[in-house]
Amino acid sequence: MDNQDYKIHIIGGGVSGLIAATVLEQKGFSPVIIEATGRVGGRVKTDVLDGYQLDRGFQVLLTAYPAAQKYLDFNSLELQNFLPGASIFKNGRQHIIGDPLRDVTLLFSTIFANVGTVKDKLKILKLNKKLKNKTLSEIFATKEQTTNSYLVNFGFSTEIIRDFFKPFFGGIFLEDKLETSSRMFEFVYKMFGKGDAALPKGGIEEIPKQLLKQLHKTTINYNWSVESISEKEILLSNGKKIASDFIIIATEPSHFIKNLKNQAIEWQSCDTLYFETENRVIKKNMIGLISEKNALINNVFYHTSIETTKGTNKELLSVTVVNNQDINGKQLISRVQKELNDYCGISSSTFIKHYNIPMSLPKLSDLQYEVSPSETRLTETIYLAGDIQLNGSLNAAIIAGERAALGVLENVEGLVV
Repeated sequence: MDNQDYKIHIIGGGVSGLIAATVLEQKGFSPVIIEATGRVGGRVKTDVLDGYQLDRGFQVLLTAYPAAQKYLDFNSLELQNFLPGASIFKNGRQHIIGDPLRDVTLLFSTIFANVGTVKDKLKILKLNKKLKNKTLSEIFATKEQTTNSYLVNFGFSTEIIRDFFKPFFGGIFLEDKLETSSRMFEFVYKMFGKGDAALPKGGIEEIPKQLLKQLHKTTINYNWSVESISEKEILLSNGKKIASDFIIIATEPSHFIKNLKNQAIEWQSCDTLYFETENRVIKKNMIGLISEKNALINNVFYHTSIETTKGTNKELLSVTVVNNQDINGKQLISRVQKELNDYCGISSSTFIKHYNIPMSLPKLSDLQYEVSPSETRLTETIYLAGDIQLNGSLNAAIIAGERAALGVLENVEGLVV
């Protein structure tokens, strides 16, 4: 049988599914992606509304991700880099801190910022050095603890954990207690130190769009809902059955496989709200952090501080709420606008769009960096991909998609990859 004659189906057209299709195409296969929505991207999507680009959730690409470097063309994405720092709103004032070794303009503001102690700033240098010399395999082999306990044990003060680490990494992990694994903290911290945080000029969805453009032998069936999956067969919600030689599930498998129902993944949720403002209170292209104890807002970012494909003459501000305290709808919008005024001095903001994202990041333990192709095999013909197999990151989604495809190749061709 020729490679192109094998019926290989990929469930889910997110980044992991697109990478799996890419690897299979490279070996001469013609896979079929079954996507439940009207376009690829999964959780990585961008909408255009009122002339603005609105990412579904504030997301960035870390250019140091090894898997992203392997599969993405950064030049074509026209990446817009963030400054390596943050603007912290505390007690009615704005404090700029950052890495002066990477951007000298941040030197004096960081030294004189009323955030943390001198000891804290020396501890940050010590942490930078430690993680610079620690390999990714060593990071993911280290015994896990919570990020909060890691920071306390490292000797950081309560103040800098509250004012910087909690809002910054809470916005990345989408939880406000820093209960996320210390492996993830070390990994993300190392990636921030090694490269840039960036956004494609056309929004975060340019990443899956680029992967889609590179596919030439893959068929994509949009708006197809899968009911269940069994050995060599896919049952759609409309009752149609599809025969398949191999199936890669690039989304949560417990939805489709009966004996995995009790292994459903828990998810972190968040709210992202977009506002139009007349001016920018953060002049530099960096994230803003709210360190107030009972604030709803975790972080803010002016998307118009970097170049975008779409935009108007006014400023576009995104606000991330990690814990909405059971406040929803118009009440949430009103409360966020009040906090923008109280904490950031943004007195005039026009609401544009609210995204409530119940499945933003998977809650995982025993985080891993990579997986072997054979470990992605669930049964003889079913393989698992998606970031839920490793850790909640774009890097993990790429690796898991690649390894699941290589697992199929090992089975089909007897390859030792």
